Amino acid sequence: MRSLAVIAALFLATLISGCGLLPEVQDETVGWSANKLYSEAKQALNEGGYEKSIKYFEKLESRYPYGRYAQQAQIDIAYAYWKSGEPASAIAACDRFIKLHPNHPNIDYIYYLRGLVNFNEDLGILGNISQQDMTERDPKGARESFEAFKELVTRFPESKYTPDAILRMKYLVNALASLEVHVARYYIKRGAYVAAVNRAQYALEHYPDAPANEESLFIIVKAYDLMGMNDLRDDAERVMRKNYPKSIYYTRGLEKKEPWWKLW
Repeated sequence: MRSLAVIAALFLATLISGCGLLPEVQDETVGWSANKLYSEAKQALNEGGYEKSIKYFEKLESRYPYGRYAQQAQIDIAYAYWKSGEPASAIAACDRFIKLHPNHPNIDYIYYLRGLVNFNEDLGILGNISQQDMTERDPKGARESFEAFKELVTRFPESKYTPDAILRMKYLVNALASLEVHVARYYIKRGAYVAAVNRAQYALEHYPDAPANEESLFIIVKAYDLMGMNDLRDDAERVMRKNYPKSIYYTRGLEKKEPWWKLW
């Protein structure tokens, strides 16, 4: 037993000493200045090496938490997260920067970037060629994108990012209104007329200037007609004729020689 214990002790000692022979993983950034770290991180970012740039930006902020390089790293890492397909991390980085530096000269860019992270062009025309039914889409991201752009436009009307943000807001309004109308159309075709009216009215109330609202009013008129609520139908028709006096729905109804709301 004593011999076995000696052998075991020698074996353990060999293992321990052997571990010291293994090459250690060296951190190439050891000794780098803040300027060097930022330059390398920025170069990696510009070349599309997002994971590498994120690693360098994190090291920069950890080693040099104060000063302009750290602040710029916080801005750039949010962009790097976005480009690397990590929207949650990008949003968190934007929110953190807004909280830490509310008066930073580039705070308008952070609001703009926050809007871009959630901006989804697939909600609009491009979504028509996708395989996903619009009723299955979650508009939460689009709404958050709109709110971020709205805050930018409201707080920084003179920002160089504001004109593009306004265009994106218009796009989002149209896309979100179209989504509501699509859902309302889905309900009315399945006989859920009250639900159809509610969704169409939601679009009218929240996106009053969206082109899709012509169909919102048409759906309301049609739903009330199908429910036999003629007074409400006539009220909705008066609103529609006032706002859309040349609506295509009137013409299509005349072509079929029957009330225009009998379409579908």
